[in-house]
Amino acid sequence: MSDVLDKKIENVLDSADRMFIATSVGGNSSGASVFFSRDGEDLVFFTFHPTRKAEQIRLNPRVHVVIWPKGQEGIEGLQIDGECYKIKDENEKKKAYELVLNTTEAFKEFMEDQFLIDNDVVGYYRIKPTTIKYVNFYQDEKFEWKTYPTNKTSALKMAFRLGLKRIGLWLRTVRAPFLTATFAPIFVGAAVAWSDLKEAGLSSSWSWNMFWLTLAGASLAQVATNASNDYFDHTSNADEINKVASPFNGGSRVIQVGLMTPGQVLLTALISIAGTVGIGLYLNQQVSGAVFGNTPILWTGIIGTFLALGYTGDPVRLGYKGFGEIAIALGFGPVMVMGAHYVLTESIHQNDLSNWNWIEALIASIPVAILVMLIVWINQFQDAPSDAAVGKNTWVVRTAEQGEWMKLEKPMKLYKQFMIEAFIAVALIGILSFFTDFGTIYAFIALVPLALVWKAFKMADEWMVKWNNPQADRQKVPYELLLVNVSTIGIHFLTSILLTVAYIL
Repeated sequence: MSDVLDKKIENVLDSADRMFIATSVGGNSSGASVFFSRDGEDLVFFTFHPTRKAEQIRLNPRVHVVIWPKGQEGIEGLQIDGECYKIKDENEKKKAYELVLNTTEAFKEFMEDQFLIDNDVVGYYRIKPTTIKYVNFYQDEKFEWKTYPTNKTSALKMAFRLGLKRIGLWLRTVRAPFLTATFAPIFVGAAVAWSDLKEAGLSSSWSWNMFWLTLAGASLAQVATNASNDYFDHTSNADEINKVASPFNGGSRVIQVGLMTPGQVLLTALISIAGTVGIGLYLNQQVSGAVFGNTPILWTGIIGTFLALGYTGDPVRLGYKGFGEIAIALGFGPVMVMGAHYVLTESIHQNDLSNWNWIEALIASIPVAILVMLIVWINQFQDAPSDAAVGKNTWVVRTAEQGEWMKLEKPMKLYKQFMIEAFIAVALIGILSFFTDFGTIYAFIALVPLALVWKAFKMADEWMVKWNNPQADRQKVPYELLLVNVSTIGIHFLTSILLTVAYIL
């Protein structure tokens, strides 16, 4: 009986070259028709890693496949449950390449594209069946099953694996690696506060509890900004039509690839901002004695909440009206640095503004503000065509010249100009210490990242030459700017850390 069923299954597989594969993550289902090849009992197929099905498979390897022979109308076929994995072994990849080409050469151009291969955009997947249901309405026994117990991952192991993947999904949704944009200004504000406490002979009043709460509240504000940005860029179709998304631009893509619903992303933003408000009101109560006490904490909290939700959120949409860069600079510069400083120096000013050293905090925040704005600025280069298409008038879009392709020389020139101004601000912090009571002589150590700035400028110039080549493939060239994106993040964080050290010293 088993041999007979095996023969029936093989006949269906041998008379078909396409399958319909269904995937799902968190109730977000997806389906796609793909060419497949047989590798023994396994099924092998080629696809693009950023596709919805591939992203869902990465998080949940359990798939359902339907296969019908050519010319059939659903009378005879297979329904397969299995586990699907990306092929990583190089020898297996070569074998999969040959198998897929034996079925179809429709994707040969992409399978051999070295740029796509080097950037891990394309690849091969293997489905190991756990159950095959043979369907044939021509015979008396219309349904027959074959199971593959050895292909099935244990429930405990699968639950553990899916749990880790779920954690990874949330880290991706909140864009955890980019929380350095929050850590930097909080560290700088805390360092200035520590310096003031030490000078006032009140270093023993330093509160780690207040520091960690401040950092947590600010981090939740950034999560709210990121999530609301994802949601509203989805509703405007800005992320949908973006064909050159990367880890640094185009959003987290969790909506576009079906890992989370728009409602779940919006809920993430609302919960995060609620957490920020809750922590902010607690800190305000600790400093002023009243939850809604009239303090800079309350007002910076209100401003910060407005900037977080209004960056791309309706009806304000600051980012769509050319105020996004200013909002980022203010929110991740003076608002965070000065807010952290006020909270942590309560023992000095005791909620009396005349005793608050706000000028020092403001001065320290200026280079941090410019550099964090430049992270967003350089990331907008890849987004510029899709932003322009939906009316998101970032300053890169506004300053670019329209033509056969976007001319980006002016926004790149401004990127460099702002970068230079940021380091002039760093130098001025050191210079001020010679003539005033403000600044610190140790600020000059924060000029060390200028070496990285020089490298970033050089790479940006090389990229601009490629972008302006009339023969350039503008679906690929944007990815070559990624090293400048990374460098800008590194410059911001490293400079901020060195400023932190300077004020501690």
